[in-house]
Amino acid sequence: MAEGFGKALSGGRFGIKSAGTSPVGIHPMTIKTMNEAGIEISDQKSDLLTSELIQWCDYLITLCGSACERIPPLPARVKHIHWDIENPNLLFNSEESRRREFARGRDKIKNEVNQLFSKIDRGEM
Repeated sequence: MAEGFGKALSGGRFGIKSAGTSPVGIHPMTIKTMNEAGIEISDQKSDLLTSELIQWCDYLITLCGSACERIPPLPARVKHIHWDIENPNLLFNSEESRRREFARGRDKIKNEVNQLFSKIDRGEM
């Protein structure tokens, strides 16, 4: 979701990639939830977060506590940002609860991406 919003809202100003400490495919509910927001992400994939990939970064954003705890050491120039957004697929048993929480997470991520871009534009990051 963060990559999708980042690409959609940045106007091409930034190179944006998804990576994870244990990457897996995109959950179908994630694709559906982003489609509801008008963003197609079915062709995205998450790479393994490696030291080489970190060298490419100016900002590294983690979205859940476990990822935040498992990132490799970062060079001093890379700014680490953490948005505490847990995976709703792991937290809720019913389909309706998951759907609601996926949408809530999507909206929170969109807000965080917008705030980040605003801070960068104002020179605060």
